[in-house]
Amino acid sequence: MMRTHRCGELNQTHIGQEVALCGWVHRRRDHGGVIFIDLRDREGIVQAVVDPSVPEAFAKAEQVRSEYVIRVVGTVRHRPPGTENLNLPTGRIEVMVSAMEILNRAETPPFPIDSEVPVSEEVRLRYRYLDLRRPQMQARLRLRREVAGFLRRFLDAHGFYEIETPFLTKATPEGARDYLVPSRVHPHAFYALPQSPQLYKQLLMIAGFDRYYQIVRCFRDEDLRADRQPEFTQLDIETSFMDENEIMALMEEMMRQLFKEILAVELPNPFPRLSYAEAVSRFGSDKPDLRIPLELSDLTDLMREVDFKVFSGPASDPEGRVAALRLPGGAELSRREIEDLTAFVAGYGAKGLAYVKVNARAQGREGLQSPILKFLPDAVIEAILQRTGAQSGDIVFFGADKAKIVADALGALRIKLGHERGLIEPGWRPLWIVQFPMFEWDPEQRRWVALHHPFTAPRCSIEELKANPKEALSRAYDMVLNGVEIGGGSIRIHTQQMQQAVFELLGIGPEEAQEKFGFLLTALKYGCPPHGGIAFGLDRLVMLMAGASTIRDVMAFPKTQAAACPMVDAPAKVSEEQLRELSLQLRKL
Repeated sequence: MMRTHRCGELNQTHIGQEVALCGWVHRRRDHGGVIFIDLRDREGIVQAVVDPSVPEAFAKAEQVRSEYVIRVVGTVRHRPPGTENLNLPTGRIEVMVSAMEILNRAETPPFPIDSEVPVSEEVRLRYRYLDLRRPQMQARLRLRREVAGFLRRFLDAHGFYEIETPFLTKATPEGARDYLVPSRVHPHAFYALPQSPQLYKQLLMIAGFDRYYQIVRCFRDEDLRADRQPEFTQLDIETSFMDENEIMALMEEMMRQLFKEILAVELPNPFPRLSYAEAVSRFGSDKPDLRIPLELSDLTDLMREVDFKVFSGPASDPEGRVAALRLPGGAELSRREIEDLTAFVAGYGAKGLAYVKVNARAQGREGLQSPILKFLPDAVIEAILQRTGAQSGDIVFFGADKAKIVADALGALRIKLGHERGLIEPGWRPLWIVQFPMFEWDPEQRRWVALHHPFTAPRCSIEELKANPKEALSRAYDMVLNGVEIGGGSIRIHTQQMQQAVFELLGIGPEEAQEKFGFLLTALKYGCPPHGGIAFGLDRLVMLMAGASTIRDVMAFPKTQAAACPMVDAPAKVSEEQLRELSLQLRKL
């Protein structure tokens, strides 16, 4: 037997046992003729002690260096008093080596495996197989395994079937670009890699499988951000004969049990719910971080009659808004700091960042400091201070523009100030966002687009939807955790008539609908049950639970932000012969 135990599995119950271990040399230390080796495998690190009284093993121990692969045989014993390492689960024991074998040698790695010294992400990804040896990365992937295992057990216990859906499918418009795969056997035709299994899981409901799930790889050829990857993993779920309240309740219970079992954390019961409109009004975002105790105050009604067009113009515009964000203790901000914040909100379309410093609240106008005070009557100033709850020492920032720009700018400023000013409250703050609009207007294309996807059911009839698409609300719901959307779902359209009506409002005519979604429209005619579902971003969920800063740190082999893999040098060019086989010819750009 090559090994009897893994390194991190050993503990005081193994005292006196002879064990065989295999792993990598994490560190080697020579202390007065006795050699100590920290031996590492995926389960952890254990200290092996090699004494000169075992000459053959000692000679080999003198040769080993970091990252050598070795096998040791020895007896587990207590560490001598005073030498315990309570930072290690194995820190109370050690292995007294009786035999050692060098299984493979290693060159010096491009970065140290045995420390957390900063290493550029490009280097980490180029040598990802070495980066993954680091204990922190192994712990994160172990957490990912535990999370996925729990989710499977929970859903299996609640009557869900795990069913795989195709990777080679047909391009569908879901808000991002598809990755296309040329077919050799069907010249000039292309498969698309799925952005999600959305239509397949709806077809499984029509097929009568009732409850489906899949931990599935998805693909989107879109511009990348810190929490986006061209290929990612989601927990995909669909159910029949359950309304949104039942689905949300079941998903809440799944999350509560997950956090309790994996992190020993109690999440609230039930999760709070906010409408989309309230979330955007109060927090400037449909995925608010409730750990930040800052809120936006609406001032639109106060500003319509003021003699200051910067405020009165947006306040009088049906699409405009004036709002304020109070920062407790913010009156201490310098002019340079305020200028930096002004530049920050400009990145979200804001034309400026007006402010009022509240130096002495009781003194009224005289206790305030701001270049805009001269434009505001006393009554309006007092109403602003009351509505924002401003106190002495605070600063109040203002946003005045189109409502979306105000929400984006002040919402981002809220997050920035919350982090920079140390206002983040500890713990976990999940919530549901509900009552999303069905559509949003795209001014460039001059048409309605689906806020989620075109298969989301509205809360109204076909007639009401056609009469007033702007005000139509959907039966969609998003789960948000600490400012990150970790899951999104909806009740789906289950009648052909409603699906066709939604397609028409989205500018998808009968011919295009038949070409792209004819199989779905046909399937809806054959007794489609009411159904709905949700998809959770597994990468994002594990990122939050691990305390990582990006999803790349909880994926085994992620791409860079440029959608490239420096380790295998992908994407790469292909030969002319391969292109000919696929009936393709490259065009110069």
